[in-house]
Amino acid sequence: MNRIVEQITDGIIHVFYSLDETGIDNEPICFSYNDKCVLMQEEVKTIPQTELRYISDTDGFKKKMTANGEVSYTESMQSIPAREMHSVKIKFTIGDNEMLLGLGQYEDGILNYRNHTEYLYESNMRIAIPFLVTTGNYGIMIDSESCQIFKSEGNTIKFFIDSAETLSYYVFLGKDIKEIISRYHWITGKPSMLPRWAFGYIQSKERYKTGDELESVTETFRKRNIPIDCIVQDWHSWEEGLWGEKKFDKTRYPDLKSIVGKLHENNVHFMVSIWPNMSSDSGDYKEFAEKDMLLPNSNVYDAFDENARNLYWKQCRREIMESGTDALWCDNAEPFSDADWSGISKKIESERYKVVTDASRKSMKWDRINSYGLYHAKGIYENWRKDYTEKRVLNLTRSGYTGIQKYGAILWSGDITATYDTLRKQIVEGIKMGLTGMPYWTLDIGGFFVVNDKYENRGCDSTDRTPLWFWKGDYNEGVKDAAYRELYVRWLEFGTFLPIFRSHGTDTPREPWQFGDEGDPFYDAIVANIRLRYRLMPYIYSIAAAAHMNGEVMMRGLAYDFPDDENALTVTDEYLLGPSVLVAPVYTPMYYSVGSTVLNEVKKSRSVYLPEGCGWYDFYTDEYYEGGQTIEADAPLDRIPIFIREGSIIPFSDDISYADEKDGKVSKVRVYEGRDAAFTMYFDRGDGYEFENGEYSLVKLHYTEESKKLTFTKVGKYPVDDSFDVEYLSQKQN
Repeated sequence: MNRIVEQITDGIIHVFYSLDETGIDNEPICFSYNDKCVLMQEEVKTIPQTELRYISDTDGFKKKMTANGEVSYTESMQSIPAREMHSVKIKFTIGDNEMLLGLGQYEDGILNYRNHTEYLYESNMRIAIPFLVTTGNYGIMIDSESCQIFKSEGNTIKFFIDSAETLSYYVFLGKDIKEIISRYHWITGKPSMLPRWAFGYIQSKERYKTGDELESVTETFRKRNIPIDCIVQDWHSWEEGLWGEKKFDKTRYPDLKSIVGKLHENNVHFMVSIWPNMSSDSGDYKEFAEKDMLLPNSNVYDAFDENARNLYWKQCRREIMESGTDALWCDNAEPFSDADWSGISKKIESERYKVVTDASRKSMKWDRINSYGLYHAKGIYENWRKDYTEKRVLNLTRSGYTGIQKYGAILWSGDITATYDTLRKQIVEGIKMGLTGMPYWTLDIGGFFVVNDKYENRGCDSTDRTPLWFWKGDYNEGVKDAAYRELYVRWLEFGTFLPIFRSHGTDTPREPWQFGDEGDPFYDAIVANIRLRYRLMPYIYSIAAAAHMNGEVMMRGLAYDFPDDENALTVTDEYLLGPSVLVAPVYTPMYYSVGSTVLNEVKKSRSVYLPEGCGWYDFYTDEYYEGGQTIEADAPLDRIPIFIREGSIIPFSDDISYADEKDGKVSKVRVYEGRDAAFTMYFDRGDGYEFENGEYSLVKLHYTEESKKLTFTKVGKYPVDDSFDVEYLSQKQN
C-alpha cells in the first residue's frame, strides 16, 4: 500500500492510501502538534472484496407500505461482479485519558465512546458522521461514505470501513475542541446561516390534513397570543395512492398559493414534507423512470446524479416552491433502512447494521451507502440558491453526513418514543451532534410515538396487527393522561433551549391548547416557555451567527468550555446553549405517573453541577452560586434549572409574536457581573443572502469588572437600533 501524508495547513494532516495491494502497513505514522507531543500511531489492514451489482428478475417490482412510505421491492435478484474493492481496518494507538466524543447522533445516550463500539450507518434515529472529537487535542475524520464500525478498547481505537477503493482520512490538531471543530469546518465547509425565523417556534404533528386546518391552527395561535414562526405539512399532502408526489391534493388543498399566502398574512412560514421515494403510479416517478434516474431496484430517485437532483428540484419548484413555501422537510433521507424498521423485536446492533447495509447494497454503490442524505441536501441547496435568492435555504432532514452543515440543513433525531428514558438520552445525542460540527439540531418535542403496541398502517390495506419495536411510548391515553402532559411540558422546556425549537409527533395532538387552557398549569407552562424563547431570540440568533462565521458550537457539552474540570467532564445531563446559558433538563416525573396518578412526596428539584472556574446566576431568581459544586435546584412544572455564567452578557427582546416582528431589535442587555465579559450581537435582515455581501452588522459588547461599565462598538453596514437598556446583576445583590 502506498501512503501519502500531507500537511494541508497548520493543524490539518491528510493521509491517503492507494490500497493497491493487500496487507498491513507495519511502519507507524506519528502525529504531533507544535512539535510538542506525540498523539497516536496508525496501522492499516485491508481485505479485498468484489462489489456486486444486483439485477431484479423479470417479474418486476412489487410495492408495500412501510414506516417510510411506499417502497418497491422484488423477491428475487441476481448479482453480477462490479468493482474490485477493499474492506479496511485502520487502528490508532492513543493516550490514556482523552474522552472520545462526536461521531454523530444515535439512540443510546453514550457521550464518551471510550471502551464502546458504535455502528456508523444511517437509519431512522441514527445520523452517522465519522468525525471523532477528543479532549486530547486532536480529532479524526474518516473521509469515506461507506458504512463503518467504530470500536474503542483501552488505548486503541479502530475504524472498520465496509467498502473502499482508497483510504483517506484527516487528523485535526488544536489547543481545544473549538479549534479542532473549526479545522473540520475548514475541510468540510462552514455551517450555513439560517433565516432568523428558523429559531422561533415550529408547530408540527402527524399530520394536518387540509388547507383549512393549517389556516385554523395558525389563526388560533395568533388569537391566543402564542408566538409561532412556522407550521409544517407532514406526509400525504398528495392525492390518495400517490406517495411522494410533489403536487398537493386539490380536494383538500384547492389553492396552495392562496393557503400559503394566508399563512404569510399571519406572519407564519410554511414547511412541506417531501420524500425521495415515489409511488410507481405517480407522475413524478414516471418522469424519473423515463429518464433512467432512479436508483437500481427501487422507487427512489438517484441523488448521486446531478441531473437527477436537478429534476427532483424541478418537481419541487413547480407547485410547492412556486406557491411560496419557505422550507422543505426531506424525510426518509436514508431510504433503504426499512429492513431495520420492522418486526416486534429490536435487533442487536450488529444485526441492524448488517440488514441495513445488505438492503442498501442492492441499490447503491457500496462505498456510498451513508451519504445519500448529503447529496439529497446538496441538490436542494444548490438549486434553491439559484432560484430563490430572497429566501435562505432551510431543509429539515432526517439524515446527514460529513459536510451536511453547509447545505442549509437542520438535522433531527428521528421517530423517537415518548418515555423519560428517551428524553434523558436525547440530551446526550444533541450534545454529540454539536461536537460533530453540526450546530443545527432538534428533536420531536414530546416524542414521536406516544402509545404502546401500535401497528404500522400508513393508509394501506394491511391487516397486519403485529406490534412494532419502535412504537413503544408509555402513554396510551396521550394528552388525556396528565402524566404525558407533564412529560410533554418537560420536553418542551428542554426544546426551548435547543438550537431549533420544534414540536412534532403522532398518536396525540400537539398544539398548546390541547394540553389545557389559560389557567391550567400545563398550558401556562407551555405558553410561558414559548414566550421565553422569543425573549431570548437576540442571543440565539447571535450564537447561530457565531456558528456560521466562526464555527462556534450552539449546543455544547461541558467538556467544550471546561476541559480542565474533571467533574464537568463526567456530566452528561447538562449542556451550554452558546457560551453563557447552562441548561439542566428535567427527565424524571415529579407530579404524575401513567394514568394521571398523582405522585406524592416527590421532590420538585434536580441536582445540578455548576462547573468550577466561575460563578453562576440562577436565571429565574438571580441567586448567585460559586462554581465547582453540585446544588439542588428548584424545578417546578413551569421551568427547568437554567444558570448564567458569571461574566456573561445576554441580549433580550421585548415580547414578540414572531421572530422578525421588530427586525431583531434588542430591548435589554443584561450583564452578569463578577469578571470581564464580552458578547457579539449579530444583526441582518433575517432572511436572504445580502449578508454575504456585507449587509450585516456586529455590535461588540465589552464589560469591564473594574469600572463596572459596558461599552460597545458597531461594525458593519446594516442599520442597528442601539437604544437598548442595560441591566447589571451583581452577586453582591444576593
